[in-house]
Amino acid sequence: MSDTKQDQADGLRRMSRPQPVRVLAVASGKGGVGKTNVSVNLAVALAHMGRRVLVFDADLGLANVDVMLGLQPKYNLSHVLSGERTLEEVLVPGPAGVRIIPASSGIQRMAELAPAEHAGLIRAFSELSTDVDVLLVDTAAGISDSVVSFSKAAQEVIVVVCDEPASITDAYALIKLLNKEHKVRRFRVLANMANSPQEGRELFAKIVKVTDRFLEDVVLDFMGSVPYDEYLRKAVQKQRPVVEAYPRSKAAQAFTALAKKADTWPMPTAAGGYLEFFVERLVRSETADWGM
Repeated sequence: MSDTKQDQADGLRRMSRPQPVRVLAVASGKGGVGKTNVSVNLAVALAHMGRRVLVFDADLGLANVDVMLGLQPKYNLSHVLSGERTLEEVLVPGPAGVRIIPASSGIQRMAELAPAEHAGLIRAFSELSTDVDVLLVDTAAGISDSVVSFSKAAQEVIVVVCDEPASITDAYALIKLLNKEHKVRRFRVLANMANSPQEGRELFAKIVKVTDRFLEDVVLDFMGSVPYDEYLRKAVQKQRPVVEAYPRSKAAQAFTALAKKADTWPMPTAAGGYLEFFVERLVRSETADWGM
């Protein structure tokens, strides 16, 4: 085969090869630190960069991504688990082309799913035919089974903290659990509602000091900070992402910078050997690399 034909064949194989999906779990030790706001605004900022973004509302029993965006989905994950709808059928269009997988709110059964059921949900993502570049998983607050299951299945865990003792303590508890019990080593720390960039860095330093003392093989990376901004509150009242409602605000600019940083993180090149979101695409991509 000539070099030209070989190059064309290689190009066609790359085009048809399933592309890995960047999976980011957004977690927090406690509620009230703005975790869902972070998830939504990061998603829209990434979409503005041309990425095809899917948001999974993984707070299964107290869903609020749809509320934050003023959406009224007809179906949600409870209909997927009951067999009434597929994951594809519950997708809801959101701002900037972002697609949402809504969970339910006020259904106790959804909040009490067993780890095996969480695993079933994670595997269902491999059956999605929707083209996706980035999956953002907005987990529940705390250290429940669902938080553990979905964080383990992501490639990156973003831990959202604010400068409150309970937030710092609970963030450390989450990091400790995922590290000690589930071998998650790397965490990206995002300081939210910071009064200054310096305050964000100092908050990160506090967490590093504790983890360095008690956890031997944890790697913490300072993702950055989002400033306290009245425009963020106004955007929430309007049920719109601040990056769209007030794109020139300090908060919007911070989310845009954070999205650009996340977009540079390494993409997975192969399945990790454990349960992951979109693992089938990783496996097919890996076997395509070997010419299988």
